Amino acid sequence: MEIVILTGMSGAGKSLAMNYLEDMGFFCIDNLPPVVLPQMVRTFTKSGGTEGTGIRRVAFVVDIRSFEMFSGILPALDEIEEIRIPYRIVFLEASDAVLIGRYKETRRNHPLAEGGRSISQALSLERAKLEPLKEHATDVFDTTNMAPSDLRNAMYKLLSEEGRENRMSILIQSFGFKYGIPPDCDSVVDVRFIPNPFYEPELKTLSGLDQPVRDFVCAFPETKEFMDRVAGMLDYVIPFYIREGKVRLTLGIGCTGGRHRSVVLAQDLADRLSGQGLQIHVDHRDIDRDPKRRK
Repeated sequence: MEIVILTGMSGAGKSLAMNYLEDMGFFCIDNLPPVVLPQMVRTFTKSGGTEGTGIRRVAFVVDIRSFEMFSGILPALDEIEEIRIPYRIVFLEASDAVLIGRYKETRRNHPLAEGGRSISQALSLERAKLEPLKEHATDVFDTTNMAPSDLRNAMYKLLSEEGRENRMSILIQSFGFKYGIPPDCDSVVDVRFIPNPFYEPELKTLSGLDQPVRDFVCAFPETKEFMDRVAGMLDYVIPFYIREGKVRLTLGIGCTGGRHRSVVLAQDLADRLSGQGLQIHVDHRDIDRDPKRRK
């Protein structure tokens, strides 16, 4: 079990960091009162505590929002250490000027800016309260000059179990235009310009998973050239998608009915992209929708 305690200054980027942790497979619990932290850690680490859930990585977000109970954070950490459960504290901070600017930009109020207290005064109070916890931090990130992509890269470098490319999952989905374009496609490739096996009597009742249909579709020189160009385009843009933080890319490959050409070329594209450290998944949405298909 891997445990991360995410904390730091309000406005320093904890919400973004929590999103990145979730993308890395962490089960995240936000705004946890410090007093219950040891019990939660025990729950997730004791024998059978996560049986059947698939939870191997847990992140607790603990910060000044639990102000009245925050004084219990150090005793809570001591208790966790007494039961010898390893954990990591990730602390985010930023300069007062940047934090004030972020609050003004979002028009949100600081959790301690009440009772006539200004944001500047609230930040000073928060820093004083968090200083003992910061001293216990395993890793400290100053987000003053960080773009969201910089924070994401730092979090992945620190905690990702996989390589950079494995951050992205690619779903290649074949479909039939007559049944509608999948609504979640990021990019659609239309392969209806390739001759249709549907009009070949011996191929009509087969699908793109059958070798005779594959041979027919791939026999045309335009098929190979087109797929070379599609794969080349993806080879070029995928690193930039990863750089911008995209974790899932859905590619639609469409023909008329979604049973012949699109199936063949979805499989072909998956084969071309495999072996590059990417998580490739293939789905043939409409392969069984044509009532004329052989039973």
